[in-house]
Amino acid sequence: MPSWGSASFMFGPLVSLVCLGVLIMLMRWAFGGPRRSLVQRRPQIGSPEEYGLLVRVASPATFMEAEMIRLRLSDGGLRATLAPTDQGPAVMVFSEDALAARRLLDAGT
Repeated sequence: MPSWGSASFMFGPLVSLVCLGVLIMLMRWAFGGPRRSLVQRRPQIGSPEEYGLLVRVASPATFMEAEMIRLRLSDGGLRATLAPTDQGPAVMVFSEDALAARRLLDAGT
């Protein structure tokens, strides 16, 4: 094995500094950046007009009634969701399904 000469004493500390730098970069990548929680945040309550493509088709008094209406729409083949709004619970569907949802709800009462 050939001798490295006078620079051989720098090999050990240089390798350890490179390894330490790699570990520091790896730890910053793993534990840095924006903090993302695994716990779901509480839903934000807004007005019924703040739900984008969804349209309110029913405004029941309680969340239990809203869930029953949502299940009735789901059984009728329509996609519906229950949204907490600042005006109380609302059952919402996509705008193209709003007419069919209102007809289904009117026929059930």
